[in-house]
Amino acid sequence: MAPFAAAVAAQRARTPEEEHAPRMKQSQLDDLLKEEHRKSLEDAAKILELSEELKAELEKSDRHVLSVSALRKAEDIEKLAKRIRSRMRRF
Repeated sequence: MAPFAAAVAAQRARTPEEEHAPRMKQSQLDDLLKEEHRKSLEDAAKILELSEELKAELEKSDRHVLSVSALRKAEDIEKLAKRIRSRMRRF
């Protein structure tokens, strides 16, 4: 049973980062992680800024009117959140 489990684990899909990880030095991996973290912090700050703008737009608009800019901001927030989530799942 153990050889089967090892074979299944070896066949597990690996991300590009995982494939290159054994070849990367620890310092390179640390630098990559720091850069990914910095990008995620920037994206989170942008999400905060966009969400505050969206909230202000929604508060001043009528309940029957949806502005194109508000919709665009909501889409941008979603895109940034997905980008952060994908970075977090890589490692």
